Amino acid sequence: MAEGKVAATEQAVQAGELSTEISVTDGIHVLTVIGEIDHETGDTFRQALDVPDAPRPRVVVDLGLVTFMDSSGINVLLTAHRALSDAGGWLRLARPDQSVRRVLHLVGIDTVIECHETLRQALTD
Repeated sequence: MAEGKVAATEQAVQAGELSTEISVTDGIHVLTVIGEIDHETGDTFRQALDVPDAPRPRVVVDLGLVTFMDSSGINVLLTAHRALSDAGGWLRLARPDQSVRRVLHLVGIDTVIECHETLRQALTD
């Protein structure tokens, strides 16, 4: 695949121990998440996942810099997955570290939402 075009960052948000950055690559919204996703930062994560009125919205969440995720993050991901699927789009996860991958596996979210080892795989598979 040729390198995709990356649009300028659309949004950067910080709250407590979580920051998010959204960019667009080949029409796919890429949400880079840094820090902890928990009950205190869940609303920030949920808001960052809102894709404004895009037809067939496609979103990749880059979890490579997430150091902790609890059930709040799982709930946000499941809600976003359902909303994006209902709109004819999809949600994919990329680069979860070992601790986040363990949480995703324990609750079975990795059987519902595609999880990829790399961001490139999530964008091209």
